[in-house]
Amino acid sequence: MADHTFRELETAAYCPRKLYYRRREGPPDVPDEIGRIRELAFDYERLLTDDATLLTAPIEADPTTVRERLRAARDRLDDWDALADPTARDVYLSGKDARGIAHKIVESADGPVPSLVFAGSPPKQGVWEPQTVRLVAAAKALSWEREQSVERAYAEYPAHGIVREIDLTVRRAGVYRRAVRTADSIDGPPSRVDNDAKCGPCDYRENCGVRTRSLRSIL
Repeated sequence: MADHTFRELETAAYCPRKLYYRRREGPPDVPDEIGRIRELAFDYERLLTDDATLLTAPIEADPTTVRERLRAARDRLDDWDALADPTARDVYLSGKDARGIAHKIVESADGPVPSLVFAGSPPKQGVWEPQTVRLVAAAKALSWEREQSVERAYAEYPAHGIVREIDLTVRRAGVYRRAVRTADSIDGPPSRVDNDAKCGPCDYRENCGVRTRSLRSIL
């Protein structure tokens, strides 16, 4: 059985100390709002054609922008039909290093491609580094199960109407391997961090003991 979940490796890349506390307390429940946003990724065609569906959807960008972005993705992606209406969703994968859920398996002309749906906001280009780790983990697990090469993945941000195709480059594979090593090494609380913006939204901030400093103290 794979040692880590996709989410654990994503968390290791984000903050090793957060992973330590999450392992102690167990993974948090997925909020209903996140579930509703993820469902948008299975309703793209209606978002493109049904104004009422679009106007009542839990989107973050304005409706016109979401629709324009989805139209652009439809025109750009050869896999659009399989992505918008996948034959397999919420698929459990177990690979050599990691296990977890791929929200979609896109059966493309060149083989299977995993897709993960993220409820938050994307960066201006590409994906956030912790999400890169999760995407690579899903691709490697799918490759392990199918016994064939998987060289790309999809990252979907449906609340923003954004779908990005991610090539599994050497750099991204290196980020993934570093996260695996980090997760392997945690057997006690990792070193504290100073003044890290990641601490603000963290669920474990009150119990973590991370030192944060004011601008006055730094100066």
